[in-house]
Amino acid sequence: MSKHRSSWMDKDLDQVADLARNFFTKYCTPHEERWGKQQHVDRDVWNKAGEHGLLCVSIPEEYGGGGGTFAHEAVLAIEQVRTLAPSLGIAVHSGIVAHYINAYGTEDQKQAWLPKMASGEMVAAIAMTEPGTGSDLQSIATKAVKDGDDYVINGAKTFISNGWLADLVLVVAKTGNEGGIGDISLIGVETADLAGFSRGRNLEKLGQHGQDTVELNFSDVRVAQTNLLGGAEGQGFIQLMQQLPQERLLLAVAAAATIEKAVEVSVEYAKDRKAFGKPLFSFQNTKFVLAECDTLATVCWTYLDDCIAKHLAGELDVTGAAKAKWWLTEQQCTVVDRCVQIFGGYGYMTEYPIARMYADSRVQKIYGGANEIMKELIARSL
Repeated sequence: MSKHRSSWMDKDLDQVADLARNFFTKYCTPHEERWGKQQHVDRDVWNKAGEHGLLCVSIPEEYGGGGGTFAHEAVLAIEQVRTLAPSLGIAVHSGIVAHYINAYGTEDQKQAWLPKMASGEMVAAIAMTEPGTGSDLQSIATKAVKDGDDYVINGAKTFISNGWLADLVLVVAKTGNEGGIGDISLIGVETADLAGFSRGRNLEKLGQHGQDTVELNFSDVRVAQTNLLGGAEGQGFIQLMQQLPQERLLLAVAAAATIEKAVEVSVEYAKDRKAFGKPLFSFQNTKFVLAECDTLATVCWTYLDDCIAKHLAGELDVTGAAKAKWWLTEQQCTVVDRCVQIFGGYGYMTEYPIARMYADSRVQKIYGGANEIMKELIARSL
């Protein structure tokens, strides 16, 4: 099977893809099983990624980044899937957190954080979700109260990707008491030797075992007021709404790449595996299922490429990103499930990548805003 090459690709992006593929194949894929058991990647792989220029690739060069675009982030996400190396949380670190800082941070904040993120010296996470709140960000309970030149932060966060190794956490907290979206702010919290900050358990998940996902606790944590993202209180909700479309588009990228990979490994298996003396691929049902799944892969890539082209032109709105996120992740789960069936009993064994893809895929319909929320956003535009 030939791999899809998007219309927005060029020679520069082809080189990025080659670099990323070689990096993931050498430094990540061989360690995925071990990382899954320890529930996080090795800390030094972040430094290696920085050395290879694979962190903050779409951040301006003046802040240590690669000076690229969202297309560069998309290429990395695609190659992670194609090399079966899902654990390194680059999408959160570079595609999400770095862009909050680049878009809204003060010059001092950009200079302090982005170069370290680009080198791998600093691993970044964003802490939105709380034990009592999921997609409803207005209901967060974490508070940041001014005291002298500091904020004193109290609260708890959960499901925080990159949280186990994070040196910098963008914390979504309430800095006001008016009861509206103007209460919410983002505050950069550097975790090294920080009194009152603690990491809870590294959560045992259905899938994505090598990606660290933890609980974070803040008990009278003191952070300088200069760490308020952008320097003005009450901007957090607007910042989140403006950046979430890119996060959702990254999830759609992973979905399309996973569909492609699921079909690829299933075709290989069906042609190699024999049943009743014939290759599994010779049976009409197997061929038809794979034909349907491959068609879905093509449709997904076509829609995704259109969304990426719009995003690169600054034309992708909240509704368009929501459509891409919910529909592509829905197709991802459908296709991977059908491919598991082709493998039979082996499809249930985690030594086969299709089983790992099955377990990893399910959360795609939940995080980044549950798919039900995506449909609500779309309905508001009708």
